[in-house]
This record gives sequence, C-alpha cells and structure tokens, in this order.
Amino acid sequence: MLYQTYLQIHLGNIRANIQEIQKRVGANRKVMLALKANAYGHGAVQVARMAEEIGIDWFGVATVPEGIALREAGVKANILKFGPVFQDAIEAAMLHDITLTVCDKENAQTLQTVAAQLGKHAKIHLKVDTGMGRIGVSVPEAPELARFIEQDCPDLDLEGIYTHLPVSDIKDQSYTKAQVERFKKVIEEIETKLSREIAWKHCANSGAVLGHEDAWLNMVRPGIMLYGYYPDKETPHTVPLKPGLSFYSSVIFVKKVRAGTPIGYGQTWVAPRDTWIATIPAGYGDGFNRLLSNRGRVLINGRSYPVVGRVCMDQSMVDLGPETDVKVEDIVVLIGKSGEEEITCDEMADLLDTITYEITSQINPRVIRYYDEDGVRD
Repeated sequence: MLYQTYLQIHLGNIRANIQEIQKRVGANRKVMLALKANAYGHGAVQVARMAEEIGIDWFGVATVPEGIALREAGVKANILKFGPVFQDAIEAAMLHDITLTVCDKENAQTLQTVAAQLGKHAKIHLKVDTGMGRIGVSVPEAPELARFIEQDCPDLDLEGIYTHLPVSDIKDQSYTKAQVERFKKVIEEIETKLSREIAWKHCANSGAVLGHEDAWLNMVRPGIMLYGYYPDKETPHTVPLKPGLSFYSSVIFVKKVRAGTPIGYGQTWVAPRDTWIATIPAGYGDGFNRLLSNRGRVLINGRSYPVVGRVCMDQSMVDLGPETDVKVEDIVVLIGKSGEEEITCDEMADLLDTITYEITSQINPRVIRYYDEDGVRD
C-alpha cells in the first residue's frame, strides 16, 4: 500500500443507487449523473465507466478540464458543462464534443464565432434562472435569447434547456413548485417561438428526484444521492441509498503518556490520566477536517476512540485509554464500519455543521481510491 490513508469506493453501491433512481423516475426519462468535483470525491472516470456499462449516456461536469479528462479516459456519453465557458476554453471544449451552457447573448455570439472557425456544429443547453439567483438568463429574456440562438447562430444546436432548484430538499414545497411551473411555462413559450420542441428539459436535482415528481420532465440530474446520501434530513427517503465510499487510515505510532502530557499543536488537549495515544497518518491535507480536533472520533478494531489535540495537515492523534491492544498497522475507520460501530458521512457533516457534499468532495486526490465492484458492505 503506497499511502496509509485511502478510500474504498463501493462502485456496486453507486450502481445500485443509479438503478433505484431509474426505477423511481421511469424508463422513459434520461438520467444525467453529476460527476463534478471528481464525482464528489468518488472518482469521475471510474464512476462514468461503470455508468456507461449500465446504459447511462449523460454526464454533467463543472469545468472543461473535467469533461476533457472523461473524454481522454474513453468516455463516449454526452457531457454537459454546467455554467458558461470562458473564451479561452471554448475551442478545447468543442473539439472534445462537450455540450456547453449558454446564459446570455454575448456568450452565444462567442460560441457561434468559435464553432464557425472550427467548422463544428456545437450542442448547447440554455440555462434559465427561475429562482436560484446564481447564473442563467432571466425568465422574461429567455424566449428572445432562444430565438437569437436559433436564427442568428447557425452552428449552435439548442438541444436542451435547464434550471436549478435551490430548496427542493426541504419540507416546504411551495417555492420549488412555483419554480417548476415558471420553468414549464418558459419552455412552452420558447418552443412556441421556435416552432419546435427542445429535445432535453431538466431541472430535477437529488431533492427533486426524491420529492418533486412534477420536476422530472424528460431528464433528471441527480448529484449527491448517486453517492448514497440524502441532500437534507427533511428530504423524503423515497429511494433507498447505499454509501458510495468508506474512508480508512492506519495506526503508525502508539505511545503511553503520563497524566498532564499535552498533545499536539497549541497544546489544546492535556491527558487527564495516564493513557495510550495512537497517531494516524490522516489530517486536513487528506480531507480529515481540522474542525474534528478534540471533537471527532475514529473506529479501531470495532471500538470508538476520540480524536485528541489539533488535527494536523498529515497526522492526527487518538486517545486509546489507560489499557489498549491497538498496535501499529491496525486499520482505522474514519468513515464506515468497524464491527458493530459505524461513522457515517452524515454524522461527520453534522459534527462539522456542513453537508455531506463537502465531506466527500474535499477528500484530497493524494488519498488513493480503491474500487470494489460488488458493493458489499460488512
């Protein structure tokens, strides 16, 4: 093992999650998998290859390099880049057959110019801001922008339209329902103006897949639920999900310290009694958050032990108690199961007052990913 802190990615679990999503939304709808941020830390190339094998033919990425990496790995499916693309990346995106997002007239004109220069017919999706307040053409301006693309940008193929739902994961459904209705209305106006149907219409993120059937349209766009987590505690658990990863380290040093011994940077923890301390090669440089200092826990040989002292960039310390049988090279579970004990990604997110998305996506690339195909968890 080249590095003593590693991830076990349960591809079989992710596959099962995808199949449950397909079952929920029905065979007549496409499923676009969000693979941005290295598939939320799970490995975009490996997830994409597995997904293509089971018939998924749409992926979403956040950056052009993310899309290019998939192409260079042999991924053939449609790839949509979420958000506008800068001018210096347009050519590379088009040459790698990445579908691009358009939010305004100037961006459309630039895409048309580059496409004409390359002799390419570029596929695009129109992003409409129906209430997220982040990016996208406004609802009143969307029909005219669609008309401009159709009539004045002959090398752009407007094949899709989408929006994003910021509160689809909460109990109060009123805002999302109003958003979806606005989106459906603007689609109708655009299709009337163009005298044709837009091929792909999508707005349903994980929260909407789970709780808003009216938002499914003819494509859904799940993210966090692919990897085994519900976007919010309030979100209906209408689809059973399995965790996509386990996070492991190992014991590299064990020592006995006397009562009163300070541990770590800033001496924020002092041993209240004679005790054994284990050091593990996992720190905030790996994605084991510094806010877990004196708050987090790990599992070793089926038992839970507290993190003591400040989490360092590359190492952390654990209080094993006055007596222990823990030894160097024992496996340490940061997220996952050990015996009857389990630390979930949700538990860690709650402790850090954040969301599961951040926990998994911030696990550093230096943490080696190993992949299992069967998805079996002890």
